[in-house]
Amino acid sequence: TRYFVDHRKVRVVGGQGGGGGHSFYSEPRKIFGGPDGGNGGDGGHVILKADRQMKSLSSVLPFYQGFHGEKGGSKNCYGANGAYVYVKVPVGTLVKEDGKVVADLTQHGEEYVAAYGGAGGKGNRFFLSNENRAPTLFTPGEPGQERVLHLELKTTAHAGLVGFPNAGKSSLLRAISRAKPAVAAYPFTTLNPHVGIVHYQDYEQVAVADIPGLIKGAHQNRGLGIAFLRHIERCRFLLYVVDLSVSQPWIQLQDLKYELEQYKKGLSERPCVVIGNKIDLAQSRINLPLLKEQIDDRVIALSALTGDNLEELLLHLRELYDTYVKTEQSRGQSPVKW
Repeated sequence: TRYFVDHRKVRVVGGQGGGGGHSFYSEPRKIFGGPDGGNGGDGGHVILKADRQMKSLSSVLPFYQGFHGEKGGSKNCYGANGAYVYVKVPVGTLVKEDGKVVADLTQHGEEYVAAYGGAGGKGNRFFLSNENRAPTLFTPGEPGQERVLHLELKTTAHAGLVGFPNAGKSSLLRAISRAKPAVAAYPFTTLNPHVGIVHYQDYEQVAVADIPGLIKGAHQNRGLGIAFLRHIERCRFLLYVVDLSVSQPWIQLQDLKYELEQYKKGLSERPCVVIGNKIDLAQSRINLPLLKEQIDDRVIALSALTGDNLEELLLHLRELYDTYVKTEQSRGQSPVKW
């Protein structure tokens, strides 16, 4: 089983530089040919590289070391540099050292040098001078940089499904995409974020993340808590999923917005739409007009189970996506594509 991992502690060590060469040129009739020890090669770096094919940190190992540089040889031959070690991480990986953010890999192909390789040593040829015509001095290669890094994944999706347990988020994601999150009639069925891709006829793809259910006090780390609140941070717009069959469904929405705002200021003010789920139930039809009276946001009533009114959601989702793309392009930035 491949488990979803969004935290990883990694020790990285750069490759050691190769030692300098120590030799003297010698051939018949050239007894004092002089020093010809070449320099050692540099050690290889350890580089983190964001890759959109990676969806979890589960394949990241706890230790990486760059390749060592080769030793300098005779006849002024330099040692080869050590090869770089590339570590693939998902897009949206945050790199921390001692609690401070040192890198944020948000674009496919973006790289960060986690540990530099050591410099190669100098051969005795390097120390040749008019004062010292036969130097015997040569230096060893320097050790590579050593660091302990904490990798933290924040799912990068266009839209985030936010709601309390059993509001029907996973069922909705199954209905609009090919993702297959677990669905069952008990709270906390979803324990890991799932990302589903909604395909449109013009080949645009909108990524929708199913965030595990929040509860009151999630910002204080209750329930699944902060572990998954951070996945909402990267979402460009939010889809609040409300269970219409419960009494006073607008209180759910107020509680959800409060939790997001307590976790990070301004998070609840992102572009959003309220999805009233379970419209196929009789009580839901009674609660729908009451919900629309209480809130100013747009409400889309649908049923993830029967597929009623899914088309309206897909059209509005595309409107939100197009607005996001235009906004990013007007700022001179490239929007996130899947």
